[in-house]
Amino acid sequence: PKVEVRPTEGQMEDLYGEIRATVAKNQRVLITTLTKKMSEDLTDYLSGLSLKVRYLHSEIETIERVELLRDLRLGVFDVLVGINLLREGLDLPEVSLIAILDADKIGFLRSATSLIQTIGRAARNAEGRVIMYADRHSDAMIEAIGETERRREAQLSYNKKHGITPKTIIKAITDIIEREKETTREIQSREIEILKGGYNLLLATGRKKYVKALEKEMFEAAKDLEFERAAFLRDEIRRIERGEIG
Repeated sequence: PKVEVRPTEGQMEDLYGEIRATVAKNQRVLITTLTKKMSEDLTDYLSGLSLKVRYLHSEIETIERVELLRDLRLGVFDVLVGINLLREGLDLPEVSLIAILDADKIGFLRSATSLIQTIGRAARNAEGRVIMYADRHSDAMIEAIGETERRREAQLSYNKKHGITPKTIIKAITDIIEREKETTREIQSREIEILKGGYNLLLATGRKKYVKALEKEMFEAAKDLEFERAAFLRDEIRRIERGEIG
């Protein structure tokens, strides 16, 4: 993706204009901040401007986080604000704009490695670009921009050599919907019965091991974007934790 550095003065108005232009093309936006308060304030500010925006905070459970990302991709909302968006190990091809606030600050989330990884979240979209809001070029920024440009040049050279025209991969979102349609509660119930058979649920240790196995399956389902199955497994965990073992 292309990377731009813009001054912090007037950044909110500038960002608002960029978001509107991106949303008009039916594309999504990620915004990364450094503090919880800034994320909350920014979410309130953008919501007040009639933008469909959500804040991804650290207290959200894994399944809810995945569902939130799914809704971003499906266009239920257009802008996702967060502090550490590196935690989300999912491809988001609909995201064409990433805004990095306080890009020049020193710290883990603004290290060269973190910046490179954050920038990379826009790489799946053919129109992907990144705006860093900063009043100076930190060493980490210089390194991240340099590495991104090097990779971009290498990709452009490869594309030219092989006659490739970059396209945004939108197939994945269709796959999600189709997978959800195919996954029926009947199949899920059978899966649960098979899994349950390996544990003695009359014993506390058996129930504990069964819940651990369910959690593992749930996280795998979430990772594979199988949201309905993950939610079904989550409900089974809650049922066992309530003491319903029948």
